[in-house]
Amino acid sequence: MTIDKNNKIQVDNAVIMAAGTSSRFAPLSFEKPKSLYEVKGEILIERQIRQLKQAGINDVTVVVGYRKEQFSYLPDKFGVDLVENPDYLKRNNNGSVWAVRERLGNTYICSSDNYFTENPFEREVSEPYYAACYAEGETGEWCIREGPDGYIDSVTIGGRDSWYMMGHVFWDREFSRRFVRILESIYDLPETAPLLWEAVYMNNLDSLKLKMRRYMPGIIEEFDTLDDLRKFDSSYKDDARSPIIGSISARLGCPQSMISDIVPVKDGSNEASGFVFSAGQRRFMYSYSTGSLTPVDNE
Repeated sequence: MTIDKNNKIQVDNAVIMAAGTSSRFAPLSFEKPKSLYEVKGEILIERQIRQLKQAGINDVTVVVGYRKEQFSYLPDKFGVDLVENPDYLKRNNNGSVWAVRERLGNTYICSSDNYFTENPFEREVSEPYYAACYAEGETGEWCIREGPDGYIDSVTIGGRDSWYMMGHVFWDREFSRRFVRILESIYDLPETAPLLWEAVYMNNLDSLKLKMRRYMPGIIEEFDTLDDLRKFDSSYKDDARSPIIGSISARLGCPQSMISDIVPVKDGSNEASGFVFSAGQRRFMYSYSTGSLTPVDNE
C-alpha cells in the first residue's frame, strides 16, 4: 500500500462498471446504454471520467458488455481502457469485478450511471469506504450501520431512517486482495452468478472492512427509471430522446410527458422483451420485437 507522510492512501486507478443492460431504464436503455445519455448537457459517463481526471486519477478502466460498440470512442477521447465482461447477461455485476480483478489495488469502483453534482473523487484517500446517503422513513435500499470500531458491520436490504449504499466505493489494496480471493473461491458456484458484488461483501463483513463516507442530499444522483431522470432533468418530460417513446406518443395522440410508470418485461433468457407503461389513466404493453401496443387491464 502506498501511503504518504500524512497517512493517506495514494489512489492507483478507477474502474467504471458499464456492462449491464439497465433494464429498469426502459425503453431508453433498449436503444443505448443508460450511461451514454445526456443529463443537463453532459453525457453521464463522460462527466464521471472528467471528474476522475480532474482529481488526478488518469488510469481509468471502463468495463463494457451490453452494446459495447457504443463505448468504443472513449479511449480516443479520454485515454481510458475498455475491458469486456462477456458474461453480462449471465451474471450480476460480480462478473464485471472478475473481469478487472488483476487491475484492482487502491481503486475507485464506480457505477457508470451516477451523476455527482460535486466531484467526490480525491487523489489521496484516508481509508477504504463506501459512499452513503440518508433515507428518511422506509426505504428498500441496502442499509448500512457502523460498529464500535467505525467499520460497517451490518448491511440489510431495506430499512427505516438509515444510511444506505449509494454511489462509488474505494478499495485499498488489502481489501482488493481479500475480495478477489473470496470471489475466486465462490465464482464457479451456480448461486454466485446472480449476486451483486455488494452481496459478496455483505456475506463477508468480518474480513472485508469498509468505512462509511456520508454524503448530504443532492450530491449523488442515480436514475433507475425515466421518471427518476425527469425529476432531475425536466427536459426529458417532453422529449425522452427515445424513438420508441416518440412513436408511442404519436400513436396514442398524447404528449410524451404522459407516458410514465414504465416497468420492463423480460423473457426466459433474462433479456428485455418489452415494457408496461401508463398513458393517462390507461396501461399498455409495448413489445420490442413487434412494436405492438396492447391495452392492459387495470388491476
